[in-house]
Amino acid sequence: MTAALYIHIPFCRSRCAYCDFFSTTREPEMPAYVQALCHEVEARRSELPHARVRTIYIGGGTPSLLSPTLLRRILDTVYANYEVDANAEVTMEMNPDDLDPPPAPPVREGGSCALISSLQAGGLPSLTGGVGGGSINRVSLGIQTFDDDLLRLIHRRHDSATAVRAVKQLQATGIRNISIDLIYGLPGQTLAQWEHDLDTAFALGVQHLSAYALSYEEGTLLTRWRDEGSIREASDELSVEMFQRLCQRAREAGFEHYEISNFALPGYQSRHNSSYWTGIPYLGFGPGAHSYDGQHTRRANLPNLNEYLSFYSSPRGGHEGAAPCSYEQLSDPDLHDEAVMCGLRTREGIDLQQFLARFGQSRLDALLTNAAPHLSAGRLIRAADHLHLAEHALMVSDDIMSDLMA
Repeated sequence: MTAALYIHIPFCRSRCAYCDFFSTTREPEMPAYVQALCHEVEARRSELPHARVRTIYIGGGTPSLLSPTLLRRILDTVYANYEVDANAEVTMEMNPDDLDPPPAPPVREGGSCALISSLQAGGLPSLTGGVGGGSINRVSLGIQTFDDDLLRLIHRRHDSATAVRAVKQLQATGIRNISIDLIYGLPGQTLAQWEHDLDTAFALGVQHLSAYALSYEEGTLLTRWRDEGSIREASDELSVEMFQRLCQRAREAGFEHYEISNFALPGYQSRHNSSYWTGIPYLGFGPGAHSYDGQHTRRANLPNLNEYLSFYSSPRGGHEGAAPCSYEQLSDPDLHDEAVMCGLRTREGIDLQQFLARFGQSRLDALLTNAAPHLSAGRLIRAADHLHLAEHALMVSDDIMSDLMA
């Protein structure tokens, strides 16, 4: 059995205007947090018996705020407690400005400057060098846009020039699997600005692109500004046009559109994210992180740093009592709906033979009956016993998925 690990680093220097992920600006607590995190990693190893870990994803927050010592400790703990594939995909999220520090102050062991110094010295692939020898071999860079005015609007700390330099610096360290994130449909963003983002992205020679339509999440600054009337949402027509240009430009650049929001050169699909879409078991460590046993149970760590540190801070942290988390038991209809939703997000779509084996003939018949109007209209395509969305229907995928759910 294969499995995936997600490691949440919830620290940020400042909060972006669109973000609703669990994060905090309490940077001085990073060493204590890493100690607690390592205790959780150790305490939960029995949840993946006989499983080989094929992907590790260090996300946030801003993982690039970690010092090399803290990062090394996390990965050494993982490799000491889990059976990790020798060719595991190990991804770390980074912010462009953490790769472009000012010349002063000097390198600090406890902060991002030390990590950047290690990167610039070519140290990233061998950061761990301890138990198991694990290494970072994939980087996901949060750029969002190459337009300086829009970057200021959404409270990103970098500018366009910094983002471009960050990609080139990563390439100079020998990293050959770089993904960048972009957002379209930002307030006031024009099609010309989006074209410029795509021009810049594809000229950089990266291997993967994740591009998301902006969503207004409850509790974010952007949502408050919209509700106050100080900004306006992009029109549906403009968002559709931006998505169409994205698909066209990615195809012209040789990228495969393998999931609604993800594009990759051949051989560079995100193996970790694909775990979520295909139902592979995964463990999530850190406050707010989610886990799935591959069958019927989901676990969500509570998004509370104080409770997390209190529970896992002692040397025996996590080995006794109940962790601060909640559980969800998935019913068969829940699993059916997730199979529909996750399958239709991908280029391969729903494998109808696997669907039959998992849910039975009556569920398959109902699925195909509900799919019939969309097949007739060309929004769905059935080929090689798979059911997948036509590219022009991806922007209305939620409606189609809803029609196919139990």
